[in-house]
Amino acid sequence: MRIVFDTNVYISAFVVPGSRSDLAFRLALRGAFELIVSREILAELRGKLASKFGLAEPELNRVERTVLGVAALVEPGIELRVLEDEPDNRVLECAAAAGASAIVTGDRHLLRLKVYEGIGIMTVSELLYAFPDIP
Repeated sequence: MRIVFDTNVYISAFVVPGSRSDLAFRLALRGAFELIVSREILAELRGKLASKFGLAEPELNRVERTVLGVAALVEPGIELRVLEDEPDNRVLECAAAAGASAIVTGDRHLLRLKVYEGIGIMTVSELLYAFPDIP
C-alpha cells in the first residue's frame, strides 16, 4: 500500500510526540506501508515548520532527512488544479504520480473529496484503524 501524507500530518508527527500522526509516521518507519513524498510537500513542510514553529535550518534539515529516510521521493511531472488551495493540489499530484492507494490528511478540503482518481482520502484516525494489530 502506497500512502501520501499531507503536510499537516508530518507537522503533527514532528511537533506533537505521541500524537496520532506520530503513530502513523511510526507505522511507516516499521514498513506497514510505503510512504511517498514529493519535493513540493517537503518544501511546504519546511516552510510551515520554520514560520509557525520557529524551527531553525539544522532542525529543518533533520526533519527532511528523517522523512526521506522513510519515504520514497517522487517527481510528479503533472500539474493539477482540482482545489483552490495550491498546496492541496501538490498533494494530489504526488499521490496521482505515485499511484498511491491513499492520502492521509486533516485538511477538510481534501477530505471532502473522499476519493480522487481512485485514491482514497482519509484521516489519520482512519489510517490507524486500518492497522489495529500494529502497536
